[in-house]
Amino acid sequence: MKIAILTSGILPVPAVQGGAVENFLDFFLEYNDKHSLHDITVYSVWHPDVEKHPALKSKVNHYHFVNVTSPLAKTKKHVFGFLHKDLHHHYSIEYFLRESLRHIKNIEYDMIVLNNRPGYAETIIGQTKAKLVYNLYNDKLNNTTRNHQIIFDGASLIISTSAYITNRVKTIKDDPQKCVTVYSGIELDKFKQGAKTKTARESIGLSPSDFVMIFSGRVTQEKGILELIEAMIRLEDNPKIKLLVIGSSFYGNANNENEFARELMRKAEPLKDRIIFTGFIPYAEMPNYLNMADIAVIPSVWDDPFPTTVLEAQAMGLPIISTTRGGIPEEVTKENAILLQTDEQFVDNLAAAIIDLYKHPEKRQQMATASLERSMLFDKETYARNFFKALEQ
Repeated sequence: MKIAILTSGILPVPAVQGGAVENFLDFFLEYNDKHSLHDITVYSVWHPDVEKHPALKSKVNHYHFVNVTSPLAKTKKHVFGFLHKDLHHHYSIEYFLRESLRHIKNIEYDMIVLNNRPGYAETIIGQTKAKLVYNLYNDKLNNTTRNHQIIFDGASLIISTSAYITNRVKTIKDDPQKCVTVYSGIELDKFKQGAKTKTARESIGLSPSDFVMIFSGRVTQEKGILELIEAMIRLEDNPKIKLLVIGSSFYGNANNENEFARELMRKAEPLKDRIIFTGFIPYAEMPNYLNMADIAVIPSVWDDPFPTTVLEAQAMGLPIISTTRGGIPEEVTKENAILLQTDEQFVDNLAAAIIDLYKHPEKRQQMATASLERSMLFDKETYARNFFKALEQ
């Protein structure tokens, strides 16, 4: 098939600036390059680092870039935003879409994949004869979405990364032929449990005898980091329990700390060296930090659709404490994770779960083994293969 893929309009593909959704797209493009399944053109925003990326040498994957950051492009975007008030997305994203469509309309594609942007369909429907496929990593299409029926009816297929998201789409219409789930995966070979070294821990102020919990992800309210710090305060009589907080308030922008993040640090101040904030850590270095931990805590208090932090912790063989929200229960089992309700007792139950694992190393070992076994289901090859299988059906 001849396929066009429309990206988010924010971060570039290849994923030279990171981004979970962009990394997932790289995974199945790599798979397509390896197996020469389809002729694919990716429409992405431009970034200087993409120019020499090896992915551009592919004979089956092609890239069409839209520059949205040049002085001329910025002027055009603002004019576009001024002239078009009733837009589904921010005017910068819609500008990227319109510029991409100029190119798409001149090519006879069999299929156009809207990567986590089902709202693009409002503009695309009627502009092309190609089938529309929505590839969803977030809860972006449900019965409260603007023009949800039009968008739903415009799709030939809707692929979601978790059953949670699929069920949200089905609030519009329960159509099992149109709505399918394909679990995403990670690069398992990069997330491998290694020997825990004394030097690695001491380099960030931890000792070999500490019980180290790790939180990784955006330092935002919905990720439950406030509740985790409150649980740590309840555990102040256990000085060996330490918390490693990895992440910043907005993806890779280490300097974009907001008031919520600053308030967290003030709240953590009385615990001094028991809570360590690292700020943003490059993705390639994450396995080294996860390897320092005894357990991973992912205390999301929102319906997290399918957080990759859970998959990464599993792959590193870590016992997990998380919540029953969103797609998280689909990623783990009761053998490798303790899942908590985010109710009024959440903080108390979180503290109790931490103490339970702290005091029972044999339980941690059993959970660690189960995590490694579970992680085998979520590798990038399986994800890419199942994604293309869904497209071909």
